[in-house]
Amino acid sequence: MAVRKRIGDLMIEAGLLTQEQLQAALKEQKEANMRLGDLLIARHYITEQQLVEVLEFQLGIPHVQLSKQRIDQKIINLVPQKIAEKYLVLPIRTEGNKLVVAMADPLDYFAIDELRMSTGFRIEPTIASKDDIVRAVKRYYVMQESVEKLMDKMQVKDVDESQLADDDSPIVQMVNQIITQAVHLGASDIHIDPQEQNVKIRYRVDGVLRTERTLPGYMNSVVSARVKVMAKLNLAERRLPQDGRIELDIDFRKIDLRVSTLPMVGGEKIVMRILDVSNSIKELDQIGFSDHNLSLFQKAIVQPYGMALITGPTGSGKSTTLYSALARLNRDEVNIITVEDPVEYQIEGINQMQVNAQIGLTFAKGLRSILRQDPNIVMVGEIRDTETAEIAVRAALTGHLVMSTLHTNSAVNSITRLIDMGVEPFLVSSSLNCIVAQRLIRKICPNCAVKYEPTVEEKTILAQYGLEAQFLRKARGCNECNRTGYKGRLPIHEVLVFDDQLRTMIMQRRPDSEYRVYAEEHGLIPIVVDALIKAVKGQTTLTEVFRVTTNGG
Repeated sequence: MAVRKRIGDLMIEAGLLTQEQLQAALKEQKEANMRLGDLLIARHYITEQQLVEVLEFQLGIPHVQLSKQRIDQKIINLVPQKIAEKYLVLPIRTEGNKLVVAMADPLDYFAIDELRMSTGFRIEPTIASKDDIVRAVKRYYVMQESVEKLMDKMQVKDVDESQLADDDSPIVQMVNQIITQAVHLGASDIHIDPQEQNVKIRYRVDGVLRTERTLPGYMNSVVSARVKVMAKLNLAERRLPQDGRIELDIDFRKIDLRVSTLPMVGGEKIVMRILDVSNSIKELDQIGFSDHNLSLFQKAIVQPYGMALITGPTGSGKSTTLYSALARLNRDEVNIITVEDPVEYQIEGINQMQVNAQIGLTFAKGLRSILRQDPNIVMVGEIRDTETAEIAVRAALTGHLVMSTLHTNSAVNSITRLIDMGVEPFLVSSSLNCIVAQRLIRKICPNCAVKYEPTVEEKTILAQYGLEAQFLRKARGCNECNRTGYKGRLPIHEVLVFDDQLRTMIMQRRPDSEYRVYAEEHGLIPIVVDALIKAVKGQTTLTEVFRVTTNGG
């Protein structure tokens, strides 16, 4: 009990806890059978970051981030899985007769004694967050167990096809763990990358890729085969790219995975895009539009006809914006039909069509059929070719509101892109209501953000765009954000609306630079300025703004 009181005393000394709160927590601890630190966090007396900082700075115990550690499996094998799970510990490395161990509670002397007796090493504790250790234990013990079982079987014989569908087989368990861990980390994509000697499992979290673990190279064939079975793809086809889909329930959440395979020199590369179907579609005013841009976009999509385009790179949130707009327009008196590839979210009251290229149901063919179904509003998932572009433009000119996405770098670039695709300038100028360019930018972690006074150089940059700030925020990194300094993402936009003068300029096929100058003189806020405004408001950092916008996007 003395060990637990020491943590409480440290919190009191740091001014984070009162004596009354400590006594109440100690009394409750006997009934709850919880670690004191966990109980103090659960009752919101302190945060996990505060607990780590007090132990780190007052006791001199260093903090480690396990997600950035590469730990040898031989070191992991020194500590039995039962002890790691019981005490929330993980061995990191040896230094002579000393074993460095990450602990959620480095003052748990019972755990240190058991580790010393079990391993024969002198134990040196370091601090890691509870969630960090739980994830690492799953990664190094649970997944490694599946890997070792699979390796043993592959030494005897090749994994046969029946094992790819057996829930108890190691390969099925391992792939399930890869997907589940990605969902728990909030990843948007899973990359399975075959290298010359190994296979890298990488997750894209908040737009940034990171390697989660490495498997032996010869496992690529069975891992890719299992994913193909889940996605109902052709197992025998390894020379051509394939696309598929997997539907799973993870922690009572419906998860949709879009699977893409690509033949590479070392094997098949697989990317799985994660869509959380259980997430409800947000209202337009909840997805990150500034008041100015939201007003412009709403005016454009309530027009009875014309076209509204959302542009940006893959994974920039275009579909989310489109679905939010459709939800806003969804009423009994209007007929809304979509043609998508794939249908990501199903919306009650909207007719949604899935593209199927294998049977000839393309965007263009689907769009032609839609126009015979008496629609008021048409949503085309993406304008990929000239045929689709022309049909969409003509639909916008014949009494339909058309919404779609396009892959361009900025709003004004979309004008030239449509013309380059073969759409006549007079059709482009007559059909467009607005174009929204969009990117996703990482939000600064609210738990560890540091306020600071901007430098002279930063003030000069802001002044160039007519902005100023007494204080900005910079990313530091904590357990809540996996030491990245960022947690979650928010969109940044520029909204280009069309008036008679701009339409005339399009008819004259002016260069993009002239469109931009005119638009900015008449209310367009460039995407870099929208991002800088969010940085001034403390939602992100200047470093992140310039990483994403690169000269204004």
